[in-house]
Amino acid sequence: MRYEYAYWYFKKALSKEFCDKVIKQGLSLKKKFALTGGDGLKKPTKKEILKIRNSNITWLNDQWIYDEIYPYIITANKNAGWNFKFDWSENCQFTIYKKGQYYDWHYDSFEKPWSNSNNPKFYGKIRKLSVTISLSDPKKYKGGELEFYNNDQRPDQQPKIFTCHEISERGSLVVFPSYIWHRVKPVTQGTRYSLVLWNVGYPYE
Repeated sequence: MRYEYAYWYFKKALSKEFCDKVIKQGLSLKKKFALTGGDGLKKPTKKEILKIRNSNITWLNDQWIYDEIYPYIITANKNAGWNFKFDWSENCQFTIYKKGQYYDWHYDSFEKPWSNSNNPKFYGKIRKLSVTISLSDPKKYKGGELEFYNNDQRPDQQPKIFTCHEISERGSLVVFPSYIWHRVKPVTQGTRYSLVLWNVGYPYE
């Protein structure tokens, strides 16, 4: 699939109060070592995970978070011309990147739809739209840039890497198709807090 826009962003869209509230909520819960892999895939070892990812997370599913974010997802899906059909959102992932932590190149969608029939809200569906929200004051950390890898080029052209500078400011968010390759570069100073959300629907027609 080819679209004009690989991502759609909103600068400083969410308030300082919202960011503070999410951070407070995320830090109040027990942190977990972030994993990789998904439904139907072999569970990787910690050593294998660290080749790709090093961060800590908690999971949030408060309705006030979805209420705040959802209008931006709808707008991005329309304005970018994707018009993907989706009908549910996963839990929000509050992610902590401290000095030296990172998430190397990956994409969020899985090779096959969710196969767990015990969860009808996800069964037979795939991730279609991903969302990343910058929660931290950019003055309080360095590094941790979100980058996109555009491999939709002619065979005689080099793929391009785009740094998403548009969400460097606190309260900014970016929406992008879940099949787009992306990474978070290592944090070199301070701590970067972010919120990630995936929106699912039945496979593309």
